[in-house]
Amino acid sequence: MEDLYQVGAITQTHGIKGEVKVFPLTDDISRFKNMKNLLLDGGRDGYINLEVENVRQQKNLVILKFKGIDNINDIEKYKGHGLFVTKENRVELKEDEYFIADLIGVSVYLDTDENTVFGEITDVLQTGANDVYEITMSSNKTVLVPAIKDCIKSVDMESKKMIIHLLDGLLGE
Repeated sequence: MEDLYQVGAITQTHGIKGEVKVFPLTDDISRFKNMKNLLLDGGRDGYINLEVENVRQQKNLVILKFKGIDNINDIEKYKGHGLFVTKENRVELKEDEYFIADLIGVSVYLDTDENTVFGEITDVLQTGANDVYEITMSSNKTVLVPAIKDCIKSVDMESKKMIIHLLDGLLGE
């Protein structure tokens, strides 16, 4: 199966007409307004293709109505199940924006030595002000590098390569 990206999880039903409350797994909840199709993890039934009929926001949740699901009994069994999109249906990103899932595994090089791998991105921490890349070096030591222009010099997602500049003190030396 093609690459799938989880965008939310059904937390509970909403009313009796088949609507569900969804906990979004995206940094921008308004992205749900543009989603037309989602894949529901149906467990043993595999992935179920659902067409989004209606979207509205309620506090930090999204209320979704799917076409053809008009009764609470049709959707209740999927509480706790994930909602996914295919790679082609992901939202368009702005310049210098990346999906976290795409960044994991990117090889990192220092701007002082672009021929030697410094490490690999193993996690992305979302701190609010800016993301922070956790880079694991070959020695298994980790370094946290802020995702700011002073540190991230270039990113080539096709070759999964990032060139960084380490600010003084980031290696703890």
